[in-house]
Amino acid sequence: MDRASTQTHSATRAQAPFAAQLHARLRQRIVQGELPPGARLSEQEIADGYAMSRQPVREAFIRLAGEGLLEVRPQRGTFVTRIDLEWVLCTRFIRESVEADIVRLAASQARRQDHQTLFEQIAAQETQADPTTLVQLDEEFHATLARIAGKALVWSHLQQVKMPLDRARHLLSAITPKDIMLAQHRSVAEAIAAGDPDAAEAAMRLHLRRVLLDLPGVLRLSPDYFTSTDSFAATLAAQA
Repeated sequence: MDRASTQTHSATRAQAPFAAQLHARLRQRIVQGELPPGARLSEQEIADGYAMSRQPVREAFIRLAGEGLLEVRPQRGTFVTRIDLEWVLCTRFIRESVEADIVRLAASQARRQDHQTLFEQIAAQETQADPTTLVQLDEEFHATLARIAGKALVWSHLQQVKMPLDRARHLLSAITPKDIMLAQHRSVAEAIAAGDPDAAEAAMRLHLRRVLLDLPGVLRLSPDYFTSTDSFAATLAAQA
């Protein structure tokens, strides 16, 4: 390898961590709705905003496109994809199926310290008014349930699967009453503390089906953020 090739290779390796960090940051901004569906993204503007060259931006865009979060339209630009409602409903179903078993395990395996952790997390949720922070605390609560059940790796794998649902949840957080979420979390935690797998499963299924009740409201507020809306009513009726 000649000197020029060596320098190019070294520069590419140096840029790799920046591309990975940028990918994670842009992914978070898209999932949380800070970069909304339909938004046009410019490589140069992103590069300028993060004070880096365009190469790591280009690499991050490629990864995000591979995850279905960005769409490259020839001669038009790169855009944040709209949220596919069919995928939202599909991943919600997957999540319910997985977490119903997780809480059953948690109810049979939780220790007194685990009960305390769950109720402390609910107390922290009570003090929050910011919807984005509440979604993050909700994620922490569910991750804790998976850890208690000995299924942290399952929860980790579920993160990739449920990304379309997570995008919708950040929109739903603005209209879903906070007190309903807290009451549902308490029901789950109380069932686990009581060592009742059936009650824990029932509470979790009720909690995760709340999405089905609130999605129509989000569609009325932000119809342009979604695709597959034509078949939504029939699919929703079948899952409710």
